Amino acid sequence: MRTIVAAVAGLSLVTSSIAAAQSSRATPFTVNQVRSYPFPNELTAAATGSRLAWAFNEQGRRNIFVAEGPAFSARQLTHYDRDDGQELSSVAVSANGKWVVYVRGGDHGSNWDDGLPVNVGSNPTAPKVQIFSVAFDGGDPKPIADGDEPVVSPRSDVVAFIKGGQIWTVPIDGSAPAKTLFTARGENADPRWSPDGSRLAFVANRGDHAFIGVYANDSTAITWLAPAFARDRSPRWSPDGKRIAFVRLPGAGGAPDSLLPPRPNPWEIWTADAMTGTAQRLWKSPETLSGSVPSTDGGTNLGWGAGDRVVFLSYQDGWPHLYSIPASGGTALLLTPGRYMAEHISLSADGRWLVFAGNMGADSLDIDRRHVVRVPVDRAAPQVMTPGSGLEWSPAVTGDGTTLVFISATPQRPPLPAALTLGASRAAIRPIGADHIPADFPTALVTPKQVVFRSADGLTIHGQLFEAPGGGNTRKPAIVYVHGGPPRQMLLGWHYSDYYSNAYALNQYLASRGFIVLSVNYRLGIGYGYDFHQPPSSGARGAAEYRDIQAGAAYLRSQPRVDASRIGIYGGSYGGYLTALALARNSDVFATGVDIHGVHDWSTYARGLDRQRYEQAPDVDSAVATAWHSSPVSSVASWKSPVLLIHGDDDRNVRFTQSTDLVRRLAAAGVPFETLVIPDDTHHFLRYANILTVDKATAEFLERQLQTTAAQPRATGRQ
Repeated sequence: MRTIVAAVAGLSLVTSSIAAAQSSRATPFTVNQVRSYPFPNELTAAATGSRLAWAFNEQGRRNIFVAEGPAFSARQLTHYDRDDGQELSSVAVSANGKWVVYVRGGDHGSNWDDGLPVNVGSNPTAPKVQIFSVAFDGGDPKPIADGDEPVVSPRSDVVAFIKGGQIWTVPIDGSAPAKTLFTARGENADPRWSPDGSRLAFVANRGDHAFIGVYANDSTAITWLAPAFARDRSPRWSPDGKRIAFVRLPGAGGAPDSLLPPRPNPWEIWTADAMTGTAQRLWKSPETLSGSVPSTDGGTNLGWGAGDRVVFLSYQDGWPHLYSIPASGGTALLLTPGRYMAEHISLSADGRWLVFAGNMGADSLDIDRRHVVRVPVDRAAPQVMTPGSGLEWSPAVTGDGTTLVFISATPQRPPLPAALTLGASRAAIRPIGADHIPADFPTALVTPKQVVFRSADGLTIHGQLFEAPGGGNTRKPAIVYVHGGPPRQMLLGWHYSDYYSNAYALNQYLASRGFIVLSVNYRLGIGYGYDFHQPPSSGARGAAEYRDIQAGAAYLRSQPRVDASRIGIYGGSYGGYLTALALARNSDVFATGVDIHGVHDWSTYARGLDRQRYEQAPDVDSAVATAWHSSPVSSVASWKSPVLLIHGDDDRNVRFTQSTDLVRRLAAAGVPFETLVIPDDTHHFLRYANILTVDKATAEFLERQLQTTAAQPRATGRQ
């Protein structure tokens, strides 16, 4: 075994083998250059005027930026100057536009402990998760409270937030200490101010059930909205502040059901009088699999729009579409018909429009892109606002209703905030902050090609092929890239997730180094409808999605430019799982691979397989066996190809033990492997230096294993 340990201070991994590989040929660009782009997220607009804010990650230095119409010139508001892994989240501009509020710290893409501090620098004094406010016009940011999930009052004077499972408040200017607003049983979350800022709705999660409560003041008892043996969530105020819409799911419990067959997860929309708590059901989902609670971005995306219409998202017709229904009752109206999805959904300040990112457009390639779409809340008239070959996401309408703002990218240009005056043509899109792209960022990036092929069971699979021009008739090594999630979709350009933007950059680098790279959008991913997103016999229930990875390899093997004996594979998270499965089952196809924080044993990881009660699911034994046989560890005996295993040991999405266990098994089986452990970083490698370490290690390993002539044996590392 060859072990690479990342030094806590520098985390430098420019080894002699990398230097030798880079000196032996002309390299169009380096990993450092292609990873040098700034990445924007958390784009948000004030409820009035034309002010907006976002977070910019510039090589690990995360800061808040703001802009204001009509010029929308980027202005840096904070000045954090270290790569310390402290993410910025929950960015908001107060309704009056005078304040920007944000959270610094935590790992908010995690499956657990997302609100706990992250200490990627291994500092003796751990960082905090804190809420800050800063004046939009400039000044020093002020830590106003330790806590998370801040929500600014419509009055722009107070911030509600979560701390210790209770709801607290603090003046937005930090003029007084934070205090508990009230105390209620359970884990209280999702605070929502009434339109006039006088009351607060929230969710009290009490385990097998959850209530929606409304707090008015210290002398008035909390009003519970139609409390039931149910799990209520997502409170949304009517524009007049008199009613609240919410989502109701059945309470937990009942006899255990079978684990292997998928089951519908029905849900309902209710509306309640905010003063009395009296409620009635407005809408009920079909009790079908596609009618289940949607699991795409924002879930049900419940909202209360203009004209007294309640809007929501449902998968009921096989695609994640937007609907609206009169709050007085009636039939739900499909707003977005067609074979495309809606995500990153927001209501305009006047409640008349929904804007979202969708893989919709006149070009057949748009199914593998994102464009901003606008649709009125009361009729099915969606309009693609940003057609073309670019990609756009995270849309919002400025409070004055004049400008559409979003994040924009192309296959070559990395993401930037952008503005489009409503009523103008797409050519009028104005990127914001383009001067923050480094001067040496590579311009010779390839445009990935959409490829479509079929899996062994006939399912149509989309992929993106990266290949740099040149090479003559020489056959090239190839790599299958496998995204994580698994509910993700890789696109024909830069991705809206920083994790997958990193993968896009690495795929570009590998293509520049002579590889042909195929990114596979396997079943379980989003963008292609419910049946593709929720297929039978997948994951721990049978790993049917692995057929799509095999099909990707078969596609590469059929290409005359590919050396079929030199096909590798890499991926992170769920992509790490499928990488390990590919190497374990098909070392005859995949010559090598890089498994980044993958799941390796479903029988210890999947929910519902523990035996902690007298009653058991009727198929629990079959489910455990299926989970085991769906796992890479069940096929270690046939694993022959060398692998690099990478994991951060503060991973809050996939437990570090998944890789520790696999290392022991590979060593016992004599499988050649190398390891890279990142101390104190999470699943998302929040420290930029760690991302560079992982990317360089991945590229160096794949080059060392695959960039050989057919007559030369592949290196297998050292035991």
